[in-house]
Amino acid sequence: MNRRFAGGRLVIASHNAGKVREIGALLAPYGADVVSAGELGLAEPAETEDTFAGNARIKAHAAAGASGLPSLSDDSGLMVDALGGAPGVFTADWAETGSGRDFPMAMKKVWRLLEEAGAAEPRTARFCCTLCLAWPDGEDVVVEGRVEGRITWPMRGDRGFGFDPVFVPKGESETFGEMDPARKHAMSHRADAFAKLIRAAFA
Repeated sequence: MNRRFAGGRLVIASHNAGKVREIGALLAPYGADVVSAGELGLAEPAETEDTFAGNARIKAHAAAGASGLPSLSDDSGLMVDALGGAPGVFTADWAETGSGRDFPMAMKKVWRLLEEAGAAEPRTARFCCTLCLAWPDGEDVVVEGRVEGRITWPMRGDRGFGFDPVFVPKGESETFGEMDPARKHAMSHRADAFAKLIRAAFA
């Protein structure tokens, strides 16, 4: 039986204000009063694991230990089958430059590697999101969400972020970059993960 969140303050182990707002709105009906790790001045721990769950655990337990409050983290990324699951946990790293993240560059790299590999169509892929809710005593709940799809080229749409312009979810014709944001959020890997987390620890 999973431990349940009892309400009150919840640290979101992120320094991304947009992500914190989004998560706060999702969890408000369950008595969560969210505050970000950034607002509390918590350091960002090194993500040294090679799985989404491992890195999510690092972030959540670091925030819970430093704040003395339950803490929630997520680790997410794109896994392309013909690339052996890459970029996977290194999804954001593929976009890093000396002056910030360049996702068009990262998407070009994915397509170039697929072309070089002669990967067959459809070039299947999935977005994954792992959430970890951790308590200061070391207990945690971990869930994973995913959305299946394929990689397309050229990039299409400017409504999403990250790798959205090259990802077409299964059964759809639009990329996440073209799709109405509300429709995308309803079927996304993050929506799947949060539905599982609500059932496991909040509802």
